[in-house]
Amino acid sequence: MAASPLLSETSATFCLVLILLVPLAGTGLALVNSGLVRSRSAAHVMLASLVIVSVAAIVYVIVGFSWQGAPGRPAHVFAIGGKPWNWIAAEPLFLRGLRLDLSPASLVLLLQVFSVGLAAMIPLGAGAERWKLGAACASTVLLAGWTYPLFAHWVWSEGWLSKLGAMYGVGQGFVDSGGAGTIHVMGGLSAISIVWIVGPRRGKYSDDGGPAAIPAHNVVQVLAGCMFAWMGWLGLNSAGAILFNHRDPSAVVLILLNTTLSAAAGVLTSTIVTRMRFGRPDASLAANGWMAGLVASSAAAAFLKPPTAILAGAVAGGLVVFAIDQLEFRLTIDDPGGVISVHAIGGLWGLLSVALLSDAGSGVGGQWLAQLIGIATLLGFVFPLTHGLNLLIDRIYAHRVETDGEWQGMDLYELGAGAYPEFVVHSDEFTQH
Repeated sequence: MAASPLLSETSATFCLVLILLVPLAGTGLALVNSGLVRSRSAAHVMLASLVIVSVAAIVYVIVGFSWQGAPGRPAHVFAIGGKPWNWIAAEPLFLRGLRLDLSPASLVLLLQVFSVGLAAMIPLGAGAERWKLGAACASTVLLAGWTYPLFAHWVWSEGWLSKLGAMYGVGQGFVDSGGAGTIHVMGGLSAISIVWIVGPRRGKYSDDGGPAAIPAHNVVQVLAGCMFAWMGWLGLNSAGAILFNHRDPSAVVLILLNTTLSAAAGVLTSTIVTRMRFGRPDASLAANGWMAGLVASSAAAAFLKPPTAILAGAVAGGLVVFAIDQLEFRLTIDDPGGVISVHAIGGLWGLLSVALLSDAGSGVGGQWLAQLIGIATLLGFVFPLTHGLNLLIDRIYAHRVETDGEWQGMDLYELGAGAYPEFVVHSDEFTQH
């Protein structure tokens, strides 16, 4: 197996600085998710975000990296049809034998510790106000310890998806430099699984199936979270392109610009769409448009030109408004944070934009096929596996909180104290159903 290209000390240090920005993406996501729920569950969402990141980091270091590995590291490779298929890494547990310095493998490890935490936080926005903290931790253990590192190996550690081009001439292989599929679609699919299991919040849907409006408790916090997320995405997209697509550090200027333009186009499009539909802009949907633009940029920010980055973000911003409406009104899927639309649908669009809008497959054919194979793997293998594991957890320890917990609010029921103790944050809405 070919070794991963070495980085100069200057490039490695620069990459480390970019990686240190990534936790800001998790900070932003936590603020967005907690701001979009009712005040009586806000502290629960923030604490759950911190706990989930902690569980994900520890599980990934113990066992997750053993399955994912890094480019050029040992792996289990099987010959199928005379072609070498790289299925899973062959690293020892607890990072034994890995030099923790500025080597590419150690930088991949650090980036992935942050990235897996971000992926594990995404379902929290969909299951908010009725997903138990203990069940969320159990789901995180399986995501960080198995499903995430397995797919990430196929995409980022010289696994079979990344080698479709070399093995079969299918474009450059599956391209996902910043994690639109590996982080965001993965997290979004996990969110769908959780929502299917826990069902909608009590009082969300009337007897005739119509949804009730449950407004966000702090839109200012949501918009502040968008700004934090922006900074984190700049590091995530740039570090991923350097480590996984071997882009020169000088390409970071283009990546930062494309990431920003995509987010900007996303928020402007969602603002215009909601202004046209409702007569005035909707701040929470505009925030979802910003986040969707960031997500859409993750796959191809290193390969887009600025005009196509704007187009990618604009499509994502329009899609997210439409998707949230369809999920809530037609499919009766209660997703308080809009994370399924932002991360799953926005991420899928980002993966398609690699073939449609970028120059990743310039000069070679088949990039469409490579991207579709990756998407089919996510939908046809990763999602059933994720849902099956979450169903198994539910059999042992129910995901959904008891009715009293929803009535009191998750803050009081699971934490014993509210986020805003000086205010009355309860209502008798559940007694009406």
